[in-house]
Order: sequence, then C-alpha cells, then structure tokens
Amino acid sequence: MTAEMARLVARHGGTPVVAPALREVPREANAEAFAFGDRLLAGTVDVVLLLTGVGTRQLVAVLEAHHTRARLVEALGRTTLVARGPKPVKALAELGLRPAVAVPEPNTWRDLLDVLDARVPVAGRRVAVQEYGVPNEALYDGLAERGADVLRVPVYRWALPEDPGPLRAAVGDLVDGRADVVLFTNAAQVSHAMQVAQAAGLGRALRLALGRVAVFSIGPTTSEGLCDFGLPVDGEPEHPKMGHLVAFAAARARTVLAAKRSRATATVAPPPDAGAGRARLAESLFLRACRREATPVTPVWLMRQAGRYMKEYRTLREQVDFLELCRRPDLAAEVTVNAVERLGVDAAILFSDLLVVAEPLGFPVEYTRGEGPVVARPIRRPADVDRLVETNPAETLGFVFEAVRLSRAALPPDVPLIGFAGAPFTLASYLIEGEGSRTYAHTKAFMYRDAGAWAALMERLVATLVPYLNGQIAAGVQAVQLFDSWVGTLSPADYRIHVLPHVRRLIAALDPSAPVIHFGTQTAGLLEAMREAGGHVIGLDWRVSLAEAWRRLGDVAVQGNLDPAVLLAPPAEIRAQAQRVLDEAGGRPGHVFNLGHGILPGTPVDHVRALVDAVHELSARAC
Repeated sequence: MTAEMARLVARHGGTPVVAPALREVPREANAEAFAFGDRLLAGTVDVVLLLTGVGTRQLVAVLEAHHTRARLVEALGRTTLVARGPKPVKALAELGLRPAVAVPEPNTWRDLLDVLDARVPVAGRRVAVQEYGVPNEALYDGLAERGADVLRVPVYRWALPEDPGPLRAAVGDLVDGRADVVLFTNAAQVSHAMQVAQAAGLGRALRLALGRVAVFSIGPTTSEGLCDFGLPVDGEPEHPKMGHLVAFAAARARTVLAAKRSRATATVAPPPDAGAGRARLAESLFLRACRREATPVTPVWLMRQAGRYMKEYRTLREQVDFLELCRRPDLAAEVTVNAVERLGVDAAILFSDLLVVAEPLGFPVEYTRGEGPVVARPIRRPADVDRLVETNPAETLGFVFEAVRLSRAALPPDVPLIGFAGAPFTLASYLIEGEGSRTYAHTKAFMYRDAGAWAALMERLVATLVPYLNGQIAAGVQAVQLFDSWVGTLSPADYRIHVLPHVRRLIAALDPSAPVIHFGTQTAGLLEAMREAGGHVIGLDWRVSLAEAWRRLGDVAVQGNLDPAVLLAPPAEIRAQAQRVLDEAGGRPGHVFNLGHGILPGTPVDHVRALVDAVHELSARAC
C-alpha cells in the first residue's frame, strides 16, 4: 500500500517519506496450525477467532498441505466463526463462508471479549485463536478467565523489512528534525522503529523526537503499541482505514504541532507572578488556612467544581472527548478558570485526570461514557510490574504543565491554583483492577501474594509522581492534592505496612513551598496513619465527624466534609448543613471547607453557588 499512501499524503499537501517497517513471514514448521487442523476436522473445536485477513488466508494455505480445501471449508462451516473486523470477513467470503459474529471497527482485544460476552459465551468451549504476528496475552488471559479452553494458532511472524535502509533513514529524519508527522498503521511498526533506533544508539533521541512531532495511529491496537513504549498518540481516525488516517492527520497536524512547539519553547519556570502578585497569593484565604492561620471567613473550594453538572463543560464535551480535553492545555485551562468565575470559590483546581500518568507508564486508558476509565492489559502477575516504562513527566506530560501555566495566567491574582495526582495505592489499584471495583480483590491478592512485587510497583509509581507533582509546582500551582480515592478498602494494619512508607517518601520529596492536601475516602479508620504519612492538610470525606476527626488528627489543617448529595437538596437545607460543618470546625484556624468527595452530575449550579455564598456568610458571622 506504500504507493497509494504516498499519493494520499501528497494529495493532502504533504511530502511523503515512505519507510516500510515490517513484513509478514509465514512460519515454516507450524505444528500448532497442523494440530488445529486435525482438531477442526475431528469436530473438537467450537469457536474460531479470526483476527486478521492475512492470517485467515495464510492459515488455510498452511492447512491445505495436509487437507483439501473442501474438507477445511466444510469443517469451518460447522464451527462458530468470529471475525475481528472486515478483513477476515472478506477472507472468509473468498471461501464461501460467513462469520457468526463480526466485531465492528475500531476494536481492541477488550472489545472482542465484550462481543463474545454478549453473543458467544465461551465458558467450557474449545476456542481457537488465529494469532497476530505476536501473541496477545491479554486476550488469552481474558478468554481463560471466562472459562474457555484456548487453542493458540500461530500463522505468521512479523520481521524487519528485508531492506531496513528506508526505516533507518526515516528514524534519522525524525531525530534530526526533518519530519513533522508520523503515521503508524501497525503496532509492530512501533517496535521495529525503536529496534532500529536502539541499534544505531538513537533510542532516547527517537523518543524525544516523537514528542516533538505529530504522531497519528490508525486505530486502538496500534495506539496500544505506541503507549506500550511510553510514546505519544496525538489521535486516531474514527474508522481504521488508510484514507481516513491520512485525512485525519492532515486536518489535525497543524494544531498538534503548534501546541507541541509552544510547549517546547516554554520553560518549567514559575510564571511572572513575582512581587505583589506572589504576596497576594500567599495571603489568600486558602493558603492562610493551609498554614493554620486565622482568616476572616472560611475558604471554600469544591472537588470536581469543573465538571458535567455545568452546561459550559457539557457543551465543550460535545466537541471533544474527555482525553482530548485533558491533553489540550487551552481547553483544560478554560474549564479550570470558568469554574472559579461561575462559583466564586477561593481556590481553583486544575482540570485533568488521575490516570493521565498511566499511558506514559505503558498502560493505555480508555475513557468510556458513563462507565469510567478502563486500563488495558492490567497488572495481574509479579512479572507484569516490569512492563512499567520509565518516564520523564517533563517529556510525556508537558500538556499538564502547560495547562498549569495557562490557568495561572488567567486566574485572578489572589486565587491559588491547586494541582493534583492520584496517590500510589489508588494508581496501583487502577493498574491492577483495570477499572473500578467493589472489593479490589485483584489488588489485595497481588499485595498479599508477593509483597516484594507490590513494593516494587509502589516504588516505581512514587518515582513518577514526585517529578510530576514537582513539575506542576514549578509550572505555577500553589498547592497539590494527593487523591487516595480507593485506600479506604484497606485495614489500618495493611495501610501501615503496604502504603504508608511509600506515601511518606512521596510527600517528603515534594517541593516544600506548596502545601500538600492528603485526601482519601472511607478513611475513618486510617486517619492517624494518614497523618503520619504526611500532608499539611488532611482531607475528610462525609462519613466521619469533622470535629471528631480533627481531635484525632491533632495539629494539622483539615478539609471537608459536606456530603455531595446535600447539594441536591433545597437551598435552605444546603445552608443548614453548611452551618453544621462550620459548627464542627468551631471557627478554629486551619479549616478549608469542601465536600467529602466530588460534585455529583445533575447538581444544579445555583445550589453550588448557594453553598459557596453560605459558607462565606455563615463563617464571617462566627469570626
């Protein structure tokens, strides 16, 4: 397809540089394929998953060495055929066959499993999988978890081109800054490009180069391949076709390049806030409360104060998906600042997500509407910890630092900006569970089974979080919040053994110029241990009495802790509940009013504003 792709690029105004990066090599001695053929003809295969068109044709060609095509077609017709996308459907049509299920594009191994769950239950059935050039272990694990008896059927392997010269030249163009856009159409291309670069001593240089250019992927599987190497993905087309990919890249390349070049020319130095501006921030209500100094009114800000409950946010989400919103510094800053302007709160919190750090670590994340994030290829075995990629947040998460700079420049000079990150336990739980959980059984089992692997995972997360949070501070945030949203699932003893030392090391390594808010949910039994782990402010959820919690914590500021559901009540009830929280604080210095967790979708904006006004009014009376 090189000639066709080159013509498409030229037609859209680009200068094509053709660099073949792989070839498909049939396996010479393929005992697994022959064993599959024997079982197929014997009628002991129930389901056949066909993952590629090339592989489907090659499999039939291999089996024809032992069996007639007619017998093979008849035997395949007796099984349940599942085709991943249109290419294996076309290959089957050449045999006069139609699949029972065709998994629509774009798709990943997770989409394939979802379709099987809905259409072809595999428990107790023999399932044969025509492999890619490399085995998909996550797919095999998913089939095994569903009770399938899996039969692997390798057909071909991927290899470097017979002449790798054009690929070496393309790597050189990237490293030397002679290329602007890269199109990847297969995950193996990523591996081979890195292999060629490393052989030439240019591995790190290529990684840096790919952070400067626009990188587009043809679809989810290729994007996973890029993320596995900790490389950026600047977008993929709606349909995984060559023409769609080129058109998508042509439409987006200028915007992506402009943003990356803007970040590259910016430094990670504090914005020009010196002098009077910095003094006004230091004397803000929020920062004074963090230092446990007296304030004329209780400062208030709210977790998830920029979110789905706001019409402006919903309108923006109709135009861009969640991940793009997080990666676009201009849009993230717009959402951050708009919430402050609408609500009159005393601090802004940067709009981002806990899991933006997951992809640079090698764990792609899908953000599905209404269902939360899903992490691809979760950690389930101790050896999986080695899949974490060493990453430099300054290179891989520059969009977050740029959003900090833009937000700080647009905020009023007396409104502090709060940065944040997920705490090590919560991030580890996402990487192990793969999604939300009620029991966190996978996480706890991993922690109990191999304490050494657990400690290694936590240490690697801390090694990423320290420069990530310090980078936010350097870029212009005045405080940072550590979200340990899932830590309440642990007993106090397990927290002290498996979590506290790592959180303590993380907080101790942060720039002391910015207060740290240490927040968790369902942590009534962990408060003393969290205080030992560190933090200038301890965040409280609504399941604990603020007065009792503060008594247990001692000399530290506290944040919280109104139930977010109260904001669904009439304004009079909101005011009464705000008074109750303020009464528990007793007017003591060091109270930052907040919810016990984030604002719920569907909350009326007027109710949120009513809470902010009530806190200011009621706390001023008490002073």
